Amino acid sequence: MKVSEALASRRSVRGFLDKPVDPNVLRRVLTLAGRAPSGGNLQPWHVAVVTGRPLAALVDAVAARIAAGAAEPAEYAVYPANLPEPYRSRRFAVGEEMYGHLGIPREDRAARLAWFAANYRFFGAPVGLFVHTPRFMGPPQWADLGIWLQSVMLLLREEGLDSCPQEAWAMWPRSVRAHVPIPEEHILYAGMSIGWADPAAPANRTRAERAPIEETTTFLGF
Repeated sequence: MKVSEALASRRSVRGFLDKPVDPNVLRRVLTLAGRAPSGGNLQPWHVAVVTGRPLAALVDAVAARIAAGAAEPAEYAVYPANLPEPYRSRRFAVGEEMYGHLGIPREDRAARLAWFAANYRFFGAPVGLFVHTPRFMGPPQWADLGIWLQSVMLLLREEGLDSCPQEAWAMWPRSVRAHVPIPEEHILYAGMSIGWADPAAPANRTRAERAPIEETTTFLGF
């Protein structure tokens, strides 16, 4: 698979088949992803990969906390407050498209919240991944984490696998730490669902639009 094909076919999958992932494939992907660039070669990513009983225990624990109405202090704000245009409209549009495929109207807040909770079941994926980094790392190193995550997602596509990066997991840091060895001196940056996309899952019909380069890019000297 060409890089262009992997990038064009990559999407945030929110419905997975009950099919295991070969650990040797994951090791190969994560080894290659380690070649992702980072400023000063710091390689600020630390990773935990979870499946089987440990994954089920984590998912069940968070589900119980959600059902009890519990909450935890998030590691960071996923979105800026009072998000301005055009960013607000982009976020709104992809959400409405997904809920449209799911048949959940905007006024059905309970159903939307119930669907959002599927984040914490990894959308049924057989593998969950967490990436964390020391708290003293700054915005440049957080950018490195994004580069690493993109590398992982493209390599997964090369293997025929799909994924969904999930900053939503930053909202349950204590529960994650109770099941995953993430030091307190590290910040939980994101989770990721990994597995085989379920073609019958309605949410997987979502195809987020991208802004044209005329809207985002300036060329000088050409």
